[in-house]
Amino acid sequence: MAPKKRQKDLMQLFSNLTQKTKIVEPMKTLHGTLRDQDAVEREIALIMREIQERGFFKTKLEPIQLARLITSFYAGKNDTEIARELGDEKLSKTVARARVQLKLFRELDFNMPFDQDQMKTLMSTEMTMKEISEVLGISPTTLREYRHVIEQKEDTTLDPYLERIKDVMEDRDLTEKMTSGLQEDTLGESIDVAESTDMTELN
Repeated sequence: MAPKKRQKDLMQLFSNLTQKTKIVEPMKTLHGTLRDQDAVEREIALIMREIQERGFFKTKLEPIQLARLITSFYAGKNDTEIARELGDEKLSKTVARARVQLKLFRELDFNMPFDQDQMKTLMSTEMTMKEISEVLGISPTTLREYRHVIEQKEDTTLDPYLERIKDVMEDRDLTEKMTSGLQEDTLGESIDVAESTDMTELN
């Protein structure tokens, strides 16, 4: 029997078996105890609500949106992609600012065309933002963005909350690995049963 046809026949047999037996029931039970992404985001949203209620974090994004921002960032999505997930691509700048507040930095955030210490020194003087931006050769808007990045990097106010969020994310990673392992084991066991049944029928 050709490999592809055999695989197709085995999968069909597997499908038929799972409708008639309890092969996958243990998997369903175990999977039900593992947290999916929605549950993880709800847990993060509770932490974000606590942060906002304490006045430590100001943004027009809701706690559940901030939770989605965090999980999407760890999934490798850029600010525009995250904004789209939140329902509005125009939120990309809001996403970027909130992301920096959460210390979810990208390499580009620190790609500054001047020495950071120079900016800090200038900021400690009585010079205006416009004057400082002229010295550094950037626009006042860009200067404010870079200042925001540096300030958030050095601010430790949110660190305890960010550690809690990190723990939630690490738990999710463990959950995904466990789920993946369970799926592979269950599918492997089911195919073994299918092959055994197939051979029995052939005999």
